[in-house]
Amino acid sequence: MRILLSNDDGIHAPGLAALRWALAPLGEVHVVAPDRERSGTGHGITVHKPLRPKQVKFTDGTFGWAVDGTPADCVKLAIEALLPQAPDIVVSGINHGPNLGTDVLYSGTVSAAIEGIINGFPAVAISLASYESGDFKYAAAFAGLIIPGLMKGNNTRECNLVNINVPPGKPRGIKVTRLGNRRYVNIFHKRVDPRGRTYYWMAGEPEDSVPENPAVEADVDVEAIKNKYVSVTPLHFDLTDFQAIHYLQDMIDGQEFNIFEL
Repeated sequence: MRILLSNDDGIHAPGLAALRWALAPLGEVHVVAPDRERSGTGHGITVHKPLRPKQVKFTDGTFGWAVDGTPADCVKLAIEALLPQAPDIVVSGINHGPNLGTDVLYSGTVSAAIEGIINGFPAVAISLASYESGDFKYAAAFAGLIIPGLMKGNNTRECNLVNINVPPGKPRGIKVTRLGNRRYVNIFHKRVDPRGRTYYWMAGEPEDSVPENPAVEADVDVEAIKNKYVSVTPLHFDLTDFQAIHYLQDMIDGQEFNIFEL
């Protein structure tokens, strides 16, 4: 198995090192990651300057690529230019901090994995759902166990993304989940610099809620983590609201639009 490993915490992050060691027994692990922390970059890509990858030697004598770009840049560049062969799977993490609910839209960790499925490869994003704990052993071990199973069940007709969050400490179990709603309160701190100019520092505390969706019975990721369970959520980049398609079609069919006569 050829594994492309990336993250958003940077190529020297301890979470990436723990994951690299856990995945090594599964096959070839190719590391292409940002040269520094790129948290919160979402799915941004670099288009106004060149990307300059540099080889980095790890303590075990193996090499990876450090890229002066975003997580999505790293995966895109790896697939198109740096890897000798296409990967079988793209793995992103282990992120130091949770990627739950609507935060996945901001996450560089999840975006690196999404870039994998955009290019037709199954992908996994994995996060330690704590900023205080630095113990990645349970998250790394779980990744090493679930990835072979995902690859065994995957086929070329359906490439998917699994977003995994692991609570700090020993988990109580595993739950397959759906995304919750996560917003932030008191998000900006207003301050004044020594020259009397106002500036704002983004911070805030998460406020989680459970979205109502009677058609989906799965647990919610934010609740699973609160209860010390590993959260495993299937995601996709298709943001289409399929329930609204028929409503919009009926509205358009029942109304005349004269813009074509302008």
